[in-house]
Amino acid sequence: MINPAYMQIMPIVLPIIAGMLVLALEKKQSEIMCAWATFIATAVNLLICASMFGKEWSIIVPWAGIFNFEFSLRLYHFSSFIILASAGFGFLISLYSFSFMNGREKINQFYSYFLITIGLVNGAVLADNIIVMLFFWESLLLTLFGMIVIGGKTAFKTAVKAFIISGVADLCMMIGVALTIHLAGTMNMSEIHLAISSKTAAAAFLFLMIGAIAKAGSMPFHSWIPDAAVDAPLPFMALIPAALEKLLGIYFLARISLDLFKITQHSLLSTIMMTIGCITILLAVMMALIQKDYKRLLSFHAISQVGYMILGIGTAVPAGIVGGLFHMINHAMYKSCLFLSGGSVEKQTGTTDLAKLGGIASKMPITFICFIVAAASICGVPPFNGFFSKELVYDGALERGRIFYFAALLGSFFTAASFLKLGHAAFLGKSSPESANVKEAPLPMLIPMITLAGLCVFFGFWNHIPLRSLIQPILGEHRLEGLDFSGWPHSSMLVIATVVVLIGAIMNHFWGTEKYGSGLHAADHIHDAPVLHTLYDQAEQRIYDPYEIGMKIAGVLARAMSLLDKAIDYLYNVVVVEITYTFTGIIKRMHSGSYAVYVVWSLLGAMAIVLFIMGKI
Repeated sequence: MINPAYMQIMPIVLPIIAGMLVLALEKKQSEIMCAWATFIATAVNLLICASMFGKEWSIIVPWAGIFNFEFSLRLYHFSSFIILASAGFGFLISLYSFSFMNGREKINQFYSYFLITIGLVNGAVLADNIIVMLFFWESLLLTLFGMIVIGGKTAFKTAVKAFIISGVADLCMMIGVALTIHLAGTMNMSEIHLAISSKTAAAAFLFLMIGAIAKAGSMPFHSWIPDAAVDAPLPFMALIPAALEKLLGIYFLARISLDLFKITQHSLLSTIMMTIGCITILLAVMMALIQKDYKRLLSFHAISQVGYMILGIGTAVPAGIVGGLFHMINHAMYKSCLFLSGGSVEKQTGTTDLAKLGGIASKMPITFICFIVAAASICGVPPFNGFFSKELVYDGALERGRIFYFAALLGSFFTAASFLKLGHAAFLGKSSPESANVKEAPLPMLIPMITLAGLCVFFGFWNHIPLRSLIQPILGEHRLEGLDFSGWPHSSMLVIATVVVLIGAIMNHFWGTEKYGSGLHAADHIHDAPVLHTLYDQAEQRIYDPYEIGMKIAGVLARAMSLLDKAIDYLYNVVVVEITYTFTGIIKRMHSGSYAVYVVWSLLGAMAIVLFIMGKI
């Protein structure tokens, strides 16, 4: 029988070692062997994680004992759920990559980073020692950079952008970790239960929260994601921003909100989280609405949807917390499916420019059906999974304040409007030259899409199963008592409001299509609205991009430092030299070699001394 301790480290060690071996493969062997090695490694990892689900154990290895440091890992319901989900997405996307990555350059690097990322995510989730967790968390920066940069020449700039943004957020997280250890007196997260009763505790929570929401892709740490959608390989988008980063970021946000600290309703920190969630929902979905590229549009929705998760957890209301966590797993399903459908369109047509697509629904029917299911899920159409998780978030938000509820509901309107536009422009309408000879995607690409679409249906129709078996055990004292999740939300008014919003989005789309004669331009009337037109143009020019603002400030500071450096050089090399030269000349003229001159200087000096002494008396 395998020692449970070895089993627990396998989800970490197996993918990382497999990734290193894949990287070592020679180019002649790499394409087929890398794909198969990755597929087998992810399959074995999935089996191991499935066998660990619902179990509890821990590993504690004393290390650097002089500092009282222990390498500790802990498996419990929440962590076993996250690594199982991570393993499942890794397996499906590795299968998808069989066909999508075929013939591409640097394929061994892609698969290596792919596997190592899965191992590092598992390490961050399983770590009980907060320093160990931080090590795995920070190491993800390297694979993030690597997976983006292999996308091509223009990808390097995007990779640097992602690295800097994530690095700044991770620096904040380091500060939060240091403050938390100082307050708790321990590094083991299972032993940390702090009340936010001081400014130091509040600061520790805020710094940790910044790290968590940045990892999940929330505003204002989001702007690298749309750029990566264009530059990075598509499986990267389906694996990292759509799935793993959401799982890891929201997992840690839930832990610091429910375990390490205790966020209470109506507290300032709760309101801050809810506000960040609502801002992320609205601003990102408004940007998604005007996009003309398939992948870029999806990337803004990957940002927007994390707002619902932050909003739900931030309510500190049981229904909202459950909804936020349920939306986390639902989002990973439908957003991965949507990115994979976009990859199928790109693979078969050679483009993701919506202006060059159209009329491919009949030629790619399976891809189209999977897209419809995933799009209905993200829009919150009943009875798909996104509907139920959103209704829970709405429930919690409404209990905290109508403004939060209406912000979330408005986000759903724009979400539906943008996906009506995307589906119409890409799959319906008139055929384009690019779609003339299009065929359905290969089977290895279809299987993951069908699986994820099927899960969206299952988690919708039978939502009580994941809610009761996956989500509720995570929450401890936060139970679902008084709430009926046998298949339908408890509040009919929330359902009616959601349906009205969806009908409004459909009417808006038909009106826009009729006005502009194209599904692609169905939302242009929103873009062209008096105030929004200017804001949209400025946003597209990246005027409001925090990264660009930061780089401009850094540029100004760099130029100021350069001018200061030049001024110091001038002062030293010119002014000081000139003064020294002048003074030397004066001294030189004073030392003429004449005895009479020296006598005069001596007398003058003696007189000065006498006058000085007399003045003191």
